[in-house]
Amino acid sequence: MKSSNPIFSRRGFDRPAGAGSAGDHLVNPYAGVGGSSLLKESPTVRMTTPMTMDDVIVRTAATLGTVVLTAALSWVLLPVDQDALGRSYGIAVTAAVTAFVLSLVQTFKRTPSPALILGYAAFEGVFLGVISDTTSTYVAPGVIVQAVLGTFAVFTGVLIAYRMRWIRVTRRFFGFVLASATGFLLLTAVDLLLSALGAGNGLGLGSGGLGVAFGVAGVLLGACFLALDFKQVEDAIAYGAPREESWLAAFGLTATLVWIYLEALRVLTILRDDS
Repeated sequence: MKSSNPIFSRRGFDRPAGAGSAGDHLVNPYAGVGGSSLLKESPTVRMTTPMTMDDVIVRTAATLGTVVLTAALSWVLLPVDQDALGRSYGIAVTAAVTAFVLSLVQTFKRTPSPALILGYAAFEGVFLGVISDTTSTYVAPGVIVQAVLGTFAVFTGVLIAYRMRWIRVTRRFFGFVLASATGFLLLTAVDLLLSALGAGNGLGLGSGGLGVAFGVAGVLLGACFLALDFKQVEDAIAYGAPREESWLAAFGLTATLVWIYLEALRVLTILRDDS
């Protein structure tokens, strides 16, 4: 079962097509790589240090820390004002596009690159810093703290639910998340296209009750992504994935948390505007 998170959709973070829910026999995708105990019988195979949960935690902290640091620096060094609002938006768009390109390059690389991953985190932080500063200054003062707290509340809640096995990641769960993500992204694309063509507020996904509902759906979808990410990390550790693969885990988890933060920010901003 492949994760809906593109960062994990590669060797070592996939389950075979025939695998089902928990309890099914899983084929080790790292057989022949160097982490499996079966490989220890062959002296010709180069051994690698297997990935642990500590590795994932440390690298996720480094990646998220880079996002937070560059977001804070861009907030302080690139203050948003009325005279330079266009320049600030230009910086945000450039940073977002750069982060997207770096994420694509890393996604299609055969091996994880810490430089690419941290570079993605840095540009993502610049984008978030400018957008957050703009939102806090001109749209909804104080909403940023609420969005950050909401993001980590979702992360904590999903982690607890996953560890308690209240959430069970099965093929049916994966199919539901994939279908929901596809529909969500298509609606977002249509909304942006209509807005760009001058159709007023597009589909109305950026304001009002419909906008709130769409944003809440985005947060819930992000929570589902987290459950899939946790499952992929758990499986990778069980498979004996090499330690460097923990950078991919950090990459995917960071991308999911950014998604949740932006959707939470959307919901809170609309609520503040309508109040």
